[in-house]
Amino acid sequence: MTDSALVLVANSGDGSISTFRLEDGRLDRLAVTDGLDGCSTFAIDAARDLVYAGVKGAPAGILTLALDRESGQLTPKSRLDLPDGGMNYLALTPDGAGLLGASYGGGYGISCPVSDGTVGEPVSRIEFPNLHSVLPSADARFAYFVSLGADLVAQYALSHDLRLAPLEPETVAAPAGSGPRHLVMNEAQDAAYVLTEFSGEVLHYSRDETSGELTLRGAATAHDTTKSLGHSVFGADPLAHHYIWGADLHFGAGGSRLWSSERTESTLGAVAVAEDGSLSASEHFTVTEPQPRGFALSPDGAHLVAAGEMSTTLSLYRVRDDDLEFLQQVETGRGANWVRFV
Repeated sequence: MTDSALVLVANSGDGSISTFRLEDGRLDRLAVTDGLDGCSTFAIDAARDLVYAGVKGAPAGILTLALDRESGQLTPKSRLDLPDGGMNYLALTPDGAGLLGASYGGGYGISCPVSDGTVGEPVSRIEFPNLHSVLPSADARFAYFVSLGADLVAQYALSHDLRLAPLEPETVAAPAGSGPRHLVMNEAQDAAYVLTEFSGEVLHYSRDETSGELTLRGAATAHDTTKSLGHSVFGADPLAHHYIWGADLHFGAGGSRLWSSERTESTLGAVAVAEDGSLSASEHFTVTEPQPRGFALSPDGAHLVAAGEMSTTLSLYRVRDDDLEFLQQVETGRGANWVRFV
């Protein structure tokens, strides 16, 4: 990261995306783009200054927006309607020519071609209950969809025309009742990690770089065990029952730590990642914005920006190993739940 970077934040409650500039350890809000009903996910093509935002409505859709890096404003360019339900997670292939989406409410995943910023009709569709995230491999040869409802990761070969072909086996199990949610891969691409919503763990899967297949290897606790949180179950109100409510997952700089958020106690913590990919439980937690569904780390790992669904503000931190030094709190909007650096 340079001395200056942009940070985009989706405010689902306001139907907007806020654009901030991070410079010299301070956030400055540049613009707020409205008219993005229920936006809670977007993917950024930084090379082309394009943002693909999932929006709700009748029908839901994916909006392509042009980013002005000076003003921070986003300008709509095109739209793909999604009559079967909106996206909860969007991810671009590294070359920006393909867009993958996962729909929690619709229970389906899609792969779409992208040409000159226009998202084409899906060329492949898969179905699993409560899909919560999707991620392509760095070489764009494979794609992985996480199903919270079925406790699994679905794995596919991804062709040049963006079609999905199931691997053998098509799915890899997560622990029963764990509620797998968000997935990330390490820089070497030989491991994938999944945060669970109900058990509050990070699952470690080894990854065969040739076949693309995942194998479950282990897990580590990612929630604050001193808070006596109960194991959650599908459909339960985690706040009413004081249950675990895992949310977001991101690598820190160097890949030696995996940061995660937990919403019932509103904490951020870091699981340690060993050289062999194995994990050690989080030992230190920072209380942050209320109900932190989304956060992000700067590319150099020096800063973390956290948003809260029950807050209208962001918190900016300096990252010091597994500890966070609070720097600033700034206004963003209602229901902030998705954060990305540009």
